[in-house]
This record gives sequence, structure tokens and C-alpha cells, in this order.
Amino acid sequence: MENIDVIMLIIWFAIILVAAFIEIVTMDLTSVWFSLGAVLSFILALIGLDPLIQVVVFIGVSILLLLTVRPLAKKYFRTNIVSTNADRLVGKIGICTQEIPPGERGEVRVDGKYWTAISSGDETVQVDDKVEILAIEGVKLIVVKV
Repeated sequence: MENIDVIMLIIWFAIILVAAFIEIVTMDLTSVWFSLGAVLSFILALIGLDPLIQVVVFIGVSILLLLTVRPLAKKYFRTNIVSTNADRLVGKIGICTQEIPPGERGEVRVDGKYWTAISSGDETVQVDDKVEILAIEGVKLIVVKV
């Protein structure tokens, strides 16, 4: 029976390391919960509990953490989103003031201000055509003819 305990300790330790490595590489806040579940199962293996109980605890704790804590953690760690006043332009309609050939820059007027714009479509947007703002990349609007 001691061989099984040692094998389970090795298995849990390996899962801790592999899941932690995957989390470090992907930074998706998914694998870390399996690593934490394996830590708890590792402790149960040290105590000498039945391997079946260790596996059930590993699966249960990992899934519980994944479903409950991950959404909260992702919301808390969302730091790469920078909200600006320009975000309010997305979805608005503007007027083309300088022709926008496919793949090239032109100009659009939205809310009385002039913006550099690139068309997301394959057709040339002519002067006075209405466009919808799909996104903002840097200081350029991504537009589509409406």
C-alpha cells in the first residue's frame, strides 16, 4: 500500500508542476485551478487517504474553482483595456470627407470632428458616403460603408 501512496504523491506533484507551467505559458487562468486541486490532493496523499478520495477531491475542487473563482479573477485582472472617450464613437454613423480606397487611408467626420479612417470593406468609400464606425485602432477609425 505504501507504493501506491508514493506513486500518488508523484502523480499529484507532477500535475501541480505541469498545470502551473501551462498556466505560466498561456496566462489564461484555467490551469491554475487544476494545480490548486492537485495541491489539495497532494496533502490528502500525505495524510494517507484512499487514492479514490484524492481523485474525487481533485476533480471536484478543480472544477469548482474553475467555475466560480475564474470569472471573478478574470474580471479583476482585466488590465489591458483602456477606455477612452473615443470608444463612444463605435457604432455611430459618420460622413466620408476624403475618399477611402480599399487598404488605404481617408477621412471621416463624426460628431463634428475629423478622423483618419480605413475601410474594412473591399469597395472605395466616396466623399459624402455614410459610414459606420466598427472600431478604433490607435487614432484611426475602422469603418464600413452603409
